[in-house]
This record gives sequence, structure tokens and C-alpha cells, in this order.
Amino acid sequence: MTKKMHITITVNGKEEEFLAEPRELLIYTLRERLNITGPHIGCDTSHCGACTVTLNGKSVKSCTMFVAQADGAEVETIEGIGGPDALHPLQVAFKEHHGLQCGFCTPGMITRATKLLEEIPNPTEEEIRFGMAGNICRCTGYQNIVKSIQAAAAEMSAAKEAAE
Repeated sequence: MTKKMHITITVNGKEEEFLAEPRELLIYTLRERLNITGPHIGCDTSHCGACTVTLNGKSVKSCTMFVAQADGAEVETIEGIGGPDALHPLQVAFKEHHGLQCGFCTPGMITRATKLLEEIPNPTEEEIRFGMAGNICRCTGYQNIVKSIQAAAAEMSAAKEAAE
């Protein structure tokens, strides 16, 4: 039996402390231990992006990261991006521009797109496609995902200009 480690992580602004085996994957910690089910388990190999979360400001695939690697980190999941009463512009845009169908990839897509728009506030279609390349959708064909990200970028830019 592996010795358990004391882990402290902040998930969506809430500090969590627990004992875990160092080999426990972050995705299982989130879903099974902390009951944060937005990030999905898709491929277990980091290819699909359904498990994408933001860790200390960077997009990571939580299915191939040990929880021990996240000790002391800040993690944001789709649950921390927006909620039913205050949707993030990306969530609104995905709904309005049909950026989802079955919805399985959507949490990872929106989580990654949030970071993309922080990195490149007004990305071109090519920059969106490149920036989202690590997230796979089997349903949409990507065109509406790209349109959704472009619409959210425009909305966020307009809101920023209006606030200045």
C-alpha cells in the first residue's frame, strides 16, 4: 500500500484538504473525491481534452496529472467559470451559436477557450483552431465552436470597451 500524502488544493476558490495516494489522478480527485463533475473522463490519455481544467493559470489535462503535482495549486473547472444565474460570455455564446451538441466535450472546450481568450483577446479563426487543437469534439465539426468563441471574444471586447 502506498503512503498517502496530505494534499491541499484550491478548487474554484474553495480550499480543499485531504489525504490521497500520490498516484491518484487529478480528474478522479475532482470527480470522485470532491464531487466536481464538470471535467469529464474521455480518453485517459490527454488526447481528447474533455478533462481540461485550469491549474495555476494554465490549461492542463487532468486525466494525466497526479493530484500530488497539484498540491498547493489553484484549480478552476467549468463550475468556477460561470453559473446558472451568471453565465460566462463563452457559455452564452456556445448556447446561442450551437457550439455544442451532445455536450460531453463542452466543459473542456469552454475551460480551454476561457484561457485562450485571456491569452489572445481577439483571436483569428486560425488562432482559435490552433489554440483549441487539444480538445476534440465528435459531434459538431468545430465550425460552430469557432463561431461561439469568436462571438464571445467580440462580446467580451465590447464589454471591456464599455467599462473603460
